[in-house]
Amino acid sequence: MDRPFDPVTLALFVAVCETRSIAAAAAQAAVVPSAVSKRMAALELDLGTPLLVRGRRGAEPTAAGQTLLRQARELLGTMARMRAELSDFASGTQGHVRVAASVSALAEWLPEDLAAFMARHPAVRVSADESVGNEVVSRVREGAADLGVAWDAVDSHGLHTLAYRADHLAVVVPPGHPLATLPRVRFADTLDHESVCVSPGGLVYTLLQRQAALLGRSLTHRMQVSALDAGARLAAAGLGLAILPVEAAAPQVAALRLLMLPLDEPWAERRFTVLSREPATLPAAVRLLRLHLGALGP
Repeated sequence: MDRPFDPVTLALFVAVCETRSIAAAAAQAAVVPSAVSKRMAALELDLGTPLLVRGRRGAEPTAAGQTLLRQARELLGTMARMRAELSDFASGTQGHVRVAASVSALAEWLPEDLAAFMARHPAVRVSADESVGNEVVSRVREGAADLGVAWDAVDSHGLHTLAYRADHLAVVVPPGHPLATLPRVRFADTLDHESVCVSPGGLVYTLLQRQAALLGRSLTHRMQVSALDAGARLAAAGLGLAILPVEAAAPQVAALRLLMLPLDEPWAERRFTVLSREPATLPAAVRLLRLHLGALGP
């Protein structure tokens, strides 16, 4: 075999041997079983020998597989210790933390919360990248991000979560809009008026679609935009109401002299969560930031 061993494939091989199941190993790694099967087949092809045999007791390593299992455990353990030693820098107060965050989280409190953390730990560098909710999960699972911050409606299976902050959805309209006179606004009230779609395909859009379907209605939008501030500007131009998170949209709403009417629905409060892989395996700087953000939860 000319190619170097892939640590991800080795970890999956160890998991298959320990669980005796490709499906169970895939569940642990939060990937589909077919992806594990392909990696196992490629590993056997590279080595030129069978590594697993399937029987009544499940998938078991062959003699060659037993040898690889022993050496893979040693190699993965060495790599984990190396990562811990290099990332923690003994005191655990130095390092670089990569955060993937949803648009709403970055538009609301996350920048200030990260700034407060960095003021307390000036030797820690933090980078934050904007992603949609499901992309946040994927980046954490794949190791492209150390932590994720997203709405808790995302599928976080296989990851560890900590409650973070919450926000509230509201109906944004210009003065004089028919809804402005209502003492409270229900979602059903909005469906009879022109509206603007913000972030089509996002989690809020999916939520509104589902709630409309439960009412026997469908969403019809006059225009679609990808950014919250653009949605507020379209509402100000009289092109339709917009449903936006209060905390993120408040500056634009105030600047445009719009009205923000809280949406009177139990599902209108969104709770956010901090996502990570197994906390015990995280570098110390990542663990510190994770706990800092989790302490800000409800």
